[in-house]
Amino acid sequence: MTTPKFAFLPLFLTATIVAYTQSRPAVKNVSQNNFITDARQVLQRTIGSKAAAIRLEPFKSLNGLDSFVVTAQNGQLTIKGTSAVALCYGFNTYLKEYCHAMTTWSGKHLNRAAMWPACTALRGGSPYPYRYYLNVVTFGYTTPYWDWNRWEKELDWMALHGMNMPLAVVASEAIAQRVWLKLGLTGEQTADFFTGPAHLPWHRMGNLNKWDGPIPANWHTQQLALQHKIIDRMRALGMHPITPAFAGFVPEAFKQLHPEVPMNALKWGGFPAAYNAFVLAPGNEWFNTIGKLFIEEWEKEFGKNEFWLSDAFNEMDVPVSKDPEEKYQFLARYGESVYQSIRAAEPNAVWVTQGWTFGYQHAFWDKPSLQALLSKVPDTKMLILDLGNEYPPYVWHIDPVWKTHEGFYGKQWIYSFVPNFGGKTPYTGVMPLYASGSTEALHSPYSKTMAGFGFAPEGIENNEAVFELLADMGWKREPVALDSWLHTWFEARYGAVPGKMVLAGQQLLRSCYNSFSPYPRFVWQTVLPDMRRKGSVNADADFFRAVENFLDCSDSLKTSDLYRYDAIEMAAIYLGLRADQFYKQALQADSTGDQSTKKAALDKAVQILTEMDRLLESHPLHRLQVWIDYARRSGTTEAEKDYYESNAKRLITTWGGAQSDYAARMWSGLIRDYYIPRIKMTFSDTKINRAAWEEEWIKKGKISPVTPLPHPLAAAKALVHQYKD
Repeated sequence: MTTPKFAFLPLFLTATIVAYTQSRPAVKNVSQNNFITDARQVLQRTIGSKAAAIRLEPFKSLNGLDSFVVTAQNGQLTIKGTSAVALCYGFNTYLKEYCHAMTTWSGKHLNRAAMWPACTALRGGSPYPYRYYLNVVTFGYTTPYWDWNRWEKELDWMALHGMNMPLAVVASEAIAQRVWLKLGLTGEQTADFFTGPAHLPWHRMGNLNKWDGPIPANWHTQQLALQHKIIDRMRALGMHPITPAFAGFVPEAFKQLHPEVPMNALKWGGFPAAYNAFVLAPGNEWFNTIGKLFIEEWEKEFGKNEFWLSDAFNEMDVPVSKDPEEKYQFLARYGESVYQSIRAAEPNAVWVTQGWTFGYQHAFWDKPSLQALLSKVPDTKMLILDLGNEYPPYVWHIDPVWKTHEGFYGKQWIYSFVPNFGGKTPYTGVMPLYASGSTEALHSPYSKTMAGFGFAPEGIENNEAVFELLADMGWKREPVALDSWLHTWFEARYGAVPGKMVLAGQQLLRSCYNSFSPYPRFVWQTVLPDMRRKGSVNADADFFRAVENFLDCSDSLKTSDLYRYDAIEMAAIYLGLRADQFYKQALQADSTGDQSTKKAALDKAVQILTEMDRLLESHPLHRLQVWIDYARRSGTTEAEKDYYESNAKRLITTWGGAQSDYAARMWSGLIRDYYIPRIKMTFSDTKINRAAWEEEWIKKGKISPVTPLPHPLAAAKALVHQYKD
């Protein structure tokens, strides 16, 4: 075993609650301090100066968990809460249920005339110490180029929706760079290790190195400044950020510098070996040394932290012997190595790991294997994010992972969902499960160590009804009645609920919101049907009728911005499905040599997509320009801006490896400039190198101009009527 040598460079239930608090320290009640001020600032950014008159007061709960009480009398609104997040969630709940108002990703509906209606006692409390939010890859599919202005809005969204345990992995590479330089790597070798910004989540999980890099030199400085603001705000709001730790993945240059150190090559995603990672063998002293340095460097920059994320072999084959006993010994040593490398720098640290791979690769992660991985870590010093509880029943067809593994054998765990893959835009989500699954776990024998509830979307700014429901479930001990919940949501979002809106809601709950597809993509987005990642956009008859009924409410709701935005979005999904019907006809006709039918069907698909693209130009979120603008603002020179734009465009199109078209978006600009030309190429008599064209599109600047429709709501109604069965 090698001894490291440094080359330092100068650079529920009451019973459930009682049982849980006996198993680990309860969350501390916060005495009266700045959390009142910090909560008020969230409210001020939400509703403006009217927030100054709201009476905010600290409140102590008997069980040590977050709770709130809201009253309103004679125009005086009073909110009492145990924390800044509890105050904000209490306010947001009152806003929705009493003022019929809402703040969302796509905009706000603030019914100022109804502030503040009488409320005798609106009470709420979370059965969980922690409400978890974000996914490691959200930092690729959504946030890689966000600035502080956008992050501040998201942090306010988290507080208003009751989330108090977010991931905080911005600037991970700035810290890693310091570590590798201290260990003797050159600046060039370190830079060569990192991927482009949008692909960094997979680099952090050991899936991918180098791809679409190197990052411009000033990226790390920018990210450090941004992370300081993010972490400071999280702490001011009393949140518990989960920050990055070392998982054993090292640069190829480190392997060359220390050829005597045992390590294993990994594979992921169909990439050539040059882009794959190396992982240290467990038990090696370098593991502890490097891991300790990571924590020390992070805390030197950002201060002390409790929760540290380190993911083990996410979606990768673990390099173990086929002999079961040797396999279990390897896994036990690996788990011990990760934990000890964190503990060496931060004795009170909790190791957090995503449990996604335990379900995704359930054949490998049988009971003895997972027990072995966890065996050398104290129960109270580990937290498992049981990410995707919709996947066992709807995708993998197995029992829930938390049931199979008996509540993770005494370790703390968080029940979670992954309601979106890749930032895909069409509606999907099994709302009945979202409204009840976590409460089943709360009533189970494994609730004793169930530390929280959460959701880990790969992409956000979509499917807003799903995310609102999931946020509310972090504060529920019993299942939610969906019809009633959806009625309240409609009224808060639009200001009224006409009869046809009620009918539309029922139809949505029977169709797209009672089904789940991790890959809801149109065939015109993948050119040919994807036989590897099978999935589809919900096309039940009830969905089409829901859109038609929703649009029939336009006379009474046309003054609502959020109604208009949702009408555009729903009409676009409707049109996308109609375009798919014609596009599939074109593919079928092409396979049989029916040239006349092929041309007519393709022309019709392109016509619908062109109209759909122009309609979406009036949506605040579903536009390629928004994505590109964030990327370009990250650069300080034209060369940097061009690079960041190409990296951002690559992620949502060709991606790399076997991930092409994974992150398909229903966006204006992307449809007219990327998807339509590609499907035309498929049927062209002239043979075109599609891969070369895609690469050229990624690297060229400019989006073709289009004039937004003067009356998009009326256009949405007309287009849906035009293409109605």
